[in-house]
Amino acid sequence: MLDNLSHSAMAGQLFGLVALVICVVAFASKSDDRLLMLLISANVAFALQFVFFESWTAAALTVLVIVRIVLARRYMGSKLVMTGVLLASGIAAAFTWQSWVDVLPMVAMVLGTIGMFLLRGIAMRVFLGLAALAWMLNNLLIGTIGGTIAEGLIVVTNIITIIRLVRAKQKYPEAFEDPELLIDPKARK
Repeated sequence: MLDNLSHSAMAGQLFGLVALVICVVAFASKSDDRLLMLLISANVAFALQFVFFESWTAAALTVLVIVRIVLARRYMGSKLVMTGVLLASGIAAAFTWQSWVDVLPMVAMVLGTIGMFLLRGIAMRVFLGLAALAWMLNNLLIGTIGGTIAEGLIVVTNIITIIRLVRAKQKYPEAFEDPELLIDPKARK
């Protein structure tokens, strides 16, 4: 199977696998800050994967995902900054659009942007999980095995983490009233 792949496609598969490892660690985290920091590293690998597969809209939007993560951390809740990210994404997609498949990275970008700017905890992970589904379909259609597996595992890991957060919320409801206690519910005294 690997004999039929070009050097570019093999490099793309490698970066997809690197992204896979980073994403699983990221989505297994209960800490939003750790999740977002690890996602920056994973998206560098995803952007390189898309470049090697010549999926230009996905590559451009993935670079904007990195910018979005940084901006969402700094300007949480800012609808103005969120709108700017969405406009930049639309412009990038317009310049790089190749086929109908490129609608999937756009859907993922919109869901992820709303999730990161406006939501936290479980709700954010639901939106990021839906974005991962769109990325998974994109990866499947462009032929990246590593990226498809990465996004599939992100969806599964995300679901498991959501379940863990729901259980933690049931066990320590007061921790969800104070986001600082969410990281370590036993820290309350």
